Amino acid sequence: MSGCGPGLRRRPAPSTGLGPEARQEPALSGDGRLLASLVERDGRTTVLLQERLSGRVIPLRQLQRHQPHSSPSLSWNGRYLALLVQRGTRRLAVVEDRATGRLHPLPLPGDLEPQRLSLSSDGQRLALQLVQAGQRRVDLFDLSGLLEPDRAPGQRLGGSAPEGAGGAAGP
Repeated sequence: MSGCGPGLRRRPAPSTGLGPEARQEPALSGDGRLLASLVERDGRTTVLLQERLSGRVIPLRQLQRHQPHSSPSLSWNGRYLALLVQRGTRRLAVVEDRATGRLHPLPLPGDLEPQRLSLSSDGQRLALQLVQAGQRRVDLFDLSGLLEPDRAPGQRLGGSAPEGAGGAAGP
């Protein structure tokens, strides 16, 4: 990491106890507590969710039968994990609500193929890169009617910081 400023420390991702794994597409929760990354398991790419400090693997039961996985993205405290999954011959964008155990597939018209996604830290918006007839585009989805906000501690419903905090906390 040459050229990085002082105070920058590099730490390898915690081991899962299953030997060294090649990890891809890392995603941290907004509070930095959880790490999602992709690993190869039994010839399939699967998302691995871990507590960053302890290395404890967090089970994702709703996602086990929909592999391979790609493009993980986490909300602020990791309540929501958005990613792309394979269901039959189709790739789907889904959001797992880890608090309720529900898997929310995002309906897309038949000719749109999701490629990558990014979930906002509060879980209320999703940016989705789509391919249609060979052309790429990015669509934004409002999830506020589907998911409860996952906000940073002390953040009001309006998105501003608590009184006396000295500034606005962005989503």
